Amino acid sequence: MTKITFKKRVSQSFAATFFMMLAIGFFFAPGLFAAGTTPAVVNTSEGMICFSAALAFGFGALGAGFGIAHVGAAAMGALSEKPELASQALIFIALAEGLVIFGFITALMILGKA
Repeated sequence: MTKITFKKRVSQSFAATFFMMLAIGFFFAPGLFAAGTTPAVVNTSEGMICFSAALAFGFGALGAGFGIAHVGAAAMGALSEKPELASQALIFIALAEGLVIFGFITALMILGKA
């Protein structure tokens, strides 16, 4: 696969994901306001707290995903040459996975302040 087709597929994937999230938002958003609260009465600080918790968890998960992708690829290359490095490779992958846990704990701490 050439770089041009890879870039095209990645951009199409991001566009499809964005439009799918937009469509889901339009589908589920009216139900939020149907519970008897008007948008003028909704507390905006609660929304910002939830948004910041989602950002903390989301960026932690993205960082862990990139870390595991790169460390995992390097570990598989190293294991193909020296199989005795399996325990060290597993430790490095677990360290990258710890980013998700830190993001999750941070999100819980943010939500606990509300």
